[in-house]
Amino acid sequence: MNDETVRRPLEGLKVLDLGHVYQVPYAGFLLAMAGADVVKVEPPDGEPLRARILVSGGASFPMIMLNASKRSMAIDLKSDDGRALFLELVAEADVLLENFSPGVMDKLGLGADSLLEANPRLIYASGTGYGLSGPDRDALAMDLTIQATSGMMGSTGEADRMPLKAGPAITDFLSGTHVYGGIMTALYDRERTGKGTRVEVAMIEAAYPALASNLGVYYGDRTKTQPRNGNHHGGNAIAPYTVFETSDGYVAIICVTDRHWDHLTVAMGREELMRDERFKDNKSRVAHIDQTDAIVAEWTGGRTRHEVMEAAREFRFPAAPVRGLDEVVADAHMHERGAIFDVEHPQLGTIALTSSPIRLGNIPPLQASDLSELDADRDAIIADWLGR
Repeated sequence: MNDETVRRPLEGLKVLDLGHVYQVPYAGFLLAMAGADVVKVEPPDGEPLRARILVSGGASFPMIMLNASKRSMAIDLKSDDGRALFLELVAEADVLLENFSPGVMDKLGLGADSLLEANPRLIYASGTGYGLSGPDRDALAMDLTIQATSGMMGSTGEADRMPLKAGPAITDFLSGTHVYGGIMTALYDRERTGKGTRVEVAMIEAAYPALASNLGVYYGDRTKTQPRNGNHHGGNAIAPYTVFETSDGYVAIICVTDRHWDHLTVAMGREELMRDERFKDNKSRVAHIDQTDAIVAEWTGGRTRHEVMEAAREFRFPAAPVRGLDEVVADAHMHERGAIFDVEHPQLGTIALTSSPIRLGNIPPLQASDLSELDADRDAIIADWLGR
């Protein structure tokens, strides 16, 4: 599906990506997948994620996945020569991305005000933990700490156990996606005004909307301590909504509408439940949630994951197997769509990389190129961007 001759929407866009770890590098990755020329600017010893390449096992995978589509240049922004070269590149750039702590770029003389003065068409995008203003501006932020302070962790886990973080780095990638959206919004505005601007995304602010269901419970009764609901609906508003054991694993089942429940009862051979006052509608099922779950659990417990999924497809109720990563990286659906694709890596063997989840028209998904060695593309970038 990868056709290098296809015109991509961001071809010709020049991007300086100073991001490190996950948040901003993911925004840069999305720009690269849309056709932009993304230059990964790293310090002379590389960004922190690159150091994981030296660790055994799969620790290098995030660096490969998020930066394989970018060109690499090492610049010492603390040196006069490094800053001079960087400013030359900024003069040619359309977008700059960074997720340093607030004030770091200003101390280097490379803050947004200075760079927008040097290049008024520049889109200067900052990803932070808490934003560029406010009392928490300078608090150190990582995905774990944002999950904690945002309320995500306090809403996750079993009621009688300690709070849990989400397994994935959810706030890094949630906010990184917002950085990309902010850049695209600013580029659209630049088409109208001819002027660049600053884009700012705080991880904690990107996390807040994801708590919609949990906040609904809070505003429903502010006098109660909000419980952690395990695998149940965060707002205690839907039943069934949880994970059920099968004979060979687990499945997730949710009935958003009463019609879904009706279909599930038919699949279970329990059509009489549609007429039972305890289960006839969602409000009743929520009121009798333990009994509702027990009925479904009895049915799934005597079946395999595959048998439950066959029933879900036949009778049309929402369900999914709880899969391990070995199943996910081999997912036939995503491979067929070009969303993930296998490449051979000299240390890791066969790995599944990702393309952008954003699709435009009939443009096929772009497959990422190989990860550049640190500073490997310096001469080509200087030639392409600066003409020398």
